[in-house]
Amino acid sequence: MINVPYLLLRKFPQLKANIIKARVKESPEFFIRRSINLAFYLSVGLTILVFFVISKAGKSLLLLLPVFLVLLSLSLLFWLNSPKGIIRKREREINKEVLFAGRYLLVKLESGAPLFNALIDASKSYGISAKYFKEITDDINLGTPIEIALVNAREYASSEKFKLILSELVTSLKTGADVVPSLKEVLAQITKEQLIEIKTYGKRLNAVMMMYLIFATVIPSLGMTMFTVIAGFISIQVTPVLIILAISFLVIIQLSFIMIFKSIRPMVNL
Repeated sequence: MINVPYLLLRKFPQLKANIIKARVKESPEFFIRRSINLAFYLSVGLTILVFFVISKAGKSLLLLLPVFLVLLSLSLLFWLNSPKGIIRKREREINKEVLFAGRYLLVKLESGAPLFNALIDASKSYGISAKYFKEITDDINLGTPIEIALVNAREYASSEKFKLILSELVTSLKTGADVVPSLKEVLAQITKEQLIEIKTYGKRLNAVMMMYLIFATVIPSLGMTMFTVIAGFISIQVTPVLIILAISFLVIIQLSFIMIFKSIRPMVNL
């Protein structure tokens, strides 16, 4: 019997690491089996819709087989790549509060608190970063040594900035050196990087705003005005269908720019 999950794990070597990074509480084999089932049901449903379209158009039903295979492949790729979306979400969440988390740890360590106690306090603090520290403390409470728990958290962290903080903690545990001075330097470096991101965002925002004014305000306004004038001269009847199409086109443009604005916004919290 063909072991499909094993073959897919060999085909996508990063899938196992992505599942761990996304903190999916399933084994890679179970996740793949579930993805196959979801992809199968989704492709069957879409194929049924295609069947009604083909039957009305009088096309050969033999087209359903390649359509089903294509839909199955695309659906399976979608579900297998779903951990990447979770990873990106986790990255944006932790990047937003990485400075807060680092400064909180720094205050605790400077006050003389042991590292484990500082991690526990950070896991009970407010903000999104608390749940990421709680994942580390949960591993430690389950019996994982604190050094190994921090190494695993660093290896599978979604945020590169968070990795820098965890690296300093791991180095401190391995060498026995004071983590406070190096942690201060890392936080200063992250602060500079986020300031650069904010300045870059300002420049990119000006360019996007110019595009928005042209493609989402000026061109649609002038286009509709010119179309109305031309339609009056050549006696084109403006039907409800044309109005709905025009409104739909404008809505799509507005939504597209909203997504662009959200995607370029840096997740920083100084």
